[in-house]
Amino acid sequence: MEIQRAVEIFNSKDTFKVNLGGESVWIEHVDQQNGMATVQVGSRPTNTLTVNVDRLKEGE
Repeated sequence: MEIQRAVEIFNSKDTFKVNLGGESVWIEHVDQQNGMATVQVGSRPTNTLTVNVDRLKEGE
């Protein structure tokens, strides 16, 4: 995923399907300067990862 698209999804009021390695994630923060995103994996708020934005896939 491109960094700008990750920012758009994060700032949107709509819900978008985003995956990381086949698992559904929610984007919680986007670090545009470093190309990184903090995501929540699944439904547990404590299960977060910080990953390179290009590892995220939309709509899969």
